[in-house]
Amino acid sequence: MKTNITDNKAVIYLQGRIDSTNAPEKEMDIMGIIQENSGRGIEFDMSELEYISSAGLRILMKVKKIVKDEVVLSEVSSDIYEILETTGFTDIFTVKKRMREISVEGLEIIGTGFYGTVYRIDADTIIKVYDSADAIGLIENEKKMARLAFLSGVPTAISFDIVKVGDSYGSVFELLNAKTFNDLIIESPEKNDEIIKQYVSLMKCLHGTEIQHGEVPSAKMKFLGFLDVLHDYLGDELYNRLKTLFNDLEDPDTLIHGDIQMKNVMMVDDEPMLIDMDTLAAGKPIFDLAGIYVTYQAFEEDDKDNSMAFLGISNEMCNTIWNKTLRYYYDTDDEDELNKLSDKIRIAAYVRFLNIICESSLKDGTLGETRIKHAIEHLNELTDRVDSLN
Repeated sequence: MKTNITDNKAVIYLQGRIDSTNAPEKEMDIMGIIQENSGRGIEFDMSELEYISSAGLRILMKVKKIVKDEVVLSEVSSDIYEILETTGFTDIFTVKKRMREISVEGLEIIGTGFYGTVYRIDADTIIKVYDSADAIGLIENEKKMARLAFLSGVPTAISFDIVKVGDSYGSVFELLNAKTFNDLIIESPEKNDEIIKQYVSLMKCLHGTEIQHGEVPSAKMKFLGFLDVLHDYLGDELYNRLKTLFNDLEDPDTLIHGDIQMKNVMMVDDEPMLIDMDTLAAGKPIFDLAGIYVTYQAFEEDDKDNSMAFLGISNEMCNTIWNKTLRYYYDTDDEDELNKLSDKIRIAAYVRFLNIICESSLKDGTLGETRIKHAIEHLNELTDRVDSLN
């Protein structure tokens, strides 16, 4: 029987059919392999398994009784998965279905983000293809976060399938005739006021949603982690000032998206809906507003072509989106009040921006050095006049 043995795991490849005619022979082979690999994790690769009868299932149950740790059944076909689900094996074993493979060659690109590219498969479905070949964890976390938000009453798109795309993976969503809010702004810039008001309304719906403590990560703790990573760039004095501000920030159990720029909001049958839920967290709205500032202000500061290259919109429209979002979110035209709010948000924004730059190749070159320098200058200036982020 074909196997692949590593230090930590023995993968056993099940092939063809396992039924009453060959089960005793298969059982002898499998038990011999398990005895020889005591202490290793066990995984059954079922990519070439065509059929398994009750006699074969009994072998798997015997394995489970011997191997006290997790037993994985991987690359399971839809037909065999149905057998495993019907018999309750999906509750006993870790079962991973075989992914269908699709090509995105020739498909329309409807969005490009930090982690991947979104393509339209047809009028009803889209696929988000991740750049990383190790994207399964990201995709499964996104599905989990999207389901939590959806069940909490937040309009959210949930992936109904995970597929293989070349050497990477993608999530498939049913989004009927969907367009991102970024697309809507590009197509109808004269309607920006109406679009931004819908954008803010969805944001407030999300930020007003309470969840159980600990269900999602804390945005506050995430940003405190950013500060620790950035300590050497910030220096002790600025680091300590920022640490105090974030430590003193309230930490409620209300949802934030984590990256709620307009590319991550879709209009689906006249209803705004969130996508890219892998960044979902709990905390104050300041963290989402900081992300918006980074997208529409910070990236443009030292690279005036950034917004057109990444978003397809002008710097003037970026300014409009930021200014109107802030006014409509806080429902005020009081310039003094807006400036005070903006200062607080910009502190969180430049910490986020600095982390993005310093933890990626964006830190390289003259532009990277300039961005780091200006972000630290802004943080020094802002922390001189802001005594609380609440």
